[in-house]
Amino acid sequence: MATELAKVPIVVNTFDLMLLQRVGKTAQQFLHGGNASAPLLDAAEKTLGAVQEKAKSGNGGWTQADVAVAEANVAAAQNGLSERLHSEAFFTPAFQYTMFIFLFIGFAIKVPVFPFHTWLPDAHVEAPTPISMILAGVLLKLGAYGIIRIAYPICPWAAEQLALWVALLGIINIVYGAFAAMAQTDFKKLVAYSSISHMGYVILGIAVWSSGQNTTYWAWGMNGAVFQMIAHGITSAGMFFMVGVIYDRAHHRNLDNFRGLYEPMPLYGGISAVLFFAAMGLPGMCGFVGEFMVVLSAWNFAPGGHQAVGIVFSVLAALTVVITAAYILWTIQRVFMGQNPAYKNFKDMDYREVVAAVPLVVGAVLFGVAPFLITAWLEPSVTGLVDALASFK
Repeated sequence: MATELAKVPIVVNTFDLMLLQRVGKTAQQFLHGGNASAPLLDAAEKTLGAVQEKAKSGNGGWTQADVAVAEANVAAAQNGLSERLHSEAFFTPAFQYTMFIFLFIGFAIKVPVFPFHTWLPDAHVEAPTPISMILAGVLLKLGAYGIIRIAYPICPWAAEQLALWVALLGIINIVYGAFAAMAQTDFKKLVAYSSISHMGYVILGIAVWSSGQNTTYWAWGMNGAVFQMIAHGITSAGMFFMVGVIYDRAHHRNLDNFRGLYEPMPLYGGISAVLFFAAMGLPGMCGFVGEFMVVLSAWNFAPGGHQAVGIVFSVLAALTVVITAAYILWTIQRVFMGQNPAYKNFKDMDYREVVAAVPLVVGAVLFGVAPFLITAWLEPSVTGLVDALASFK
């Protein structure tokens, strides 16, 4: 029954195509795109049939011959899908350009990528602490995930042709976000612009497409981008949490009006320092690993054979770490150093706040000291995607 049900969409779409001959080509192209998955459905049907036959026979597990047949079905389906996509007018260069730009803009707003970033600082300022933690730690990553898993696989040719411009947007994010963060006096806005800068490394790592047979450096960049997404989820959520902790006591976020908080709140100061150093990209912390992988990958980025472009991008991304260190260290100095009698009676973090902060601190240190805990899990799928994109363009 399952195999017969798999054919229903194909039969229905065939009937629809006959009716739509009088409607126009646009609707037909839409259904052609849907029908392009027919080879994959056929492979699934054949594989399911083989499983059912094996289950009925009661002969136990699959033999090598069974596995070979299943792999051949999948390979035939992939080849058929590739030929279909390349032959369809639906996937001409002009269409891929248009589709990729629309998809990229949609996901770029969520990352956010310059110049679609202006909503983020205001959203964080208005949001309560838990929402800011979720927004920075999880929701921003959906935009990058969409670029990796939707925009690039659907339009690989356009993605490669526009790789230089996507990488340029990543560099703008990195540099602009860092300088904008340094200019802030609102604690929460500083962390928000810091997020924009750090997500720029994600965009740069995704964009540094290395063509030809050697995709090693792009795989480094893509793995670094995904690692940076995880690391930023830890550090940004932690930083917003620490902002919320002090806001509950001081009822303001003006960095120029703090000072001297380490004396009454040493535990708060210590936890904040760990999370801020991780965000700064200090070696041994989670923020260092992804940024290092992206910078190394960008060095070998050569759009149109111009190696100098990749070197410039890599140097800019690396030098921005100095700006990041400057605004984070300045923030620590403004918040914790010196003395301020107005805050001498502030209570340190309570049990509830410590319990919430400890997992973030552990993640910030653990994934910096032992990044293989993430990379060993990510590398097979991310590198496999890179290889597939490099061959399917």
